[in-house]
Amino acid sequence: MTDAIFELVRGDGPLVVSMPHCGTELSPGLAERLTEEALTLRDTDWHIPRLYGFAREMGATLLSARYSRYVVDLNRSSSGESLYPGQATTGLCPDTLFDGTPLYREGQTPDAAEVAQRVEGYWRPYHDALAAELVRVKARHGFALLYDAHSIRSHVPRLFDGRLPDLNLGTARGTSVDPQLAARVVTAMESAVAAEGMTCVTNGRFVGGHITRHFGRPADNVHALQMELAQDRYMDEEAPPFAYRPDRAEKLQRVLTAVLGAFAGWRPAQG
Repeated sequence: MTDAIFELVRGDGPLVVSMPHCGTELSPGLAERLTEEALTLRDTDWHIPRLYGFAREMGATLLSARYSRYVVDLNRSSSGESLYPGQATTGLCPDTLFDGTPLYREGQTPDAAEVAQRVEGYWRPYHDALAAELVRVKARHGFALLYDAHSIRSHVPRLFDGRLPDLNLGTARGTSVDPQLAARVVTAMESAVAAEGMTCVTNGRFVGGHITRHFGRPADNVHALQMELAQDRYMDEEAPPFAYRPDRAEKLQRVLTAVLGAFAGWRPAQG
């Protein structure tokens, strides 16, 4: 199934994989307003649908954005409140790149009315679709599992110090997922990264964005995780064309298969 705003491939299992930052399309007229650096779409979660293609074999439902986060950030609240108060971040309709340089040419930033239009035209359809899929899989299985898939350059000094761990699991500090399920996934992740010589952290710099925090409701049998990946583990992250590297990705996919397998294979206790 394809919509103008997103692509949706339905599966028959309890797992829904959301990919809100993989989009590369721009809304009409936006390209002419962006800086040359912004037009590289550097801050995209490049190749995430390809990297997680194996999830279809697990019966997962895959929802991926078609439009760039420069149009509107689907992992931010529609109200625009900061995800990380007191820390550098980017907003609902960002006006800077991750490194803090301007996204727009002078005088071209969107006003409040345009931001509201983008929320209605791009943000809301994605969130409505995600909500509908979680309702659908919960109706079928009695619970739903949401995995919000992200990636970022391994070094972004404005956002974090040093090199980011290879896998960054977020559980909204323990509020978005059943504790036993979280422990199961963390155990699988730590074992898999040790076997592959990688690194990981849980609830480090990235604890989960709006999607994880909003939809993760363990008391209502909807469990959500966010995974942020260091991009140099599966692609060339430094300069366009930001090429996918199968030689690197294969190793990372083994780790992600273990993580998603632990998540998707969980079943709530009967009681």
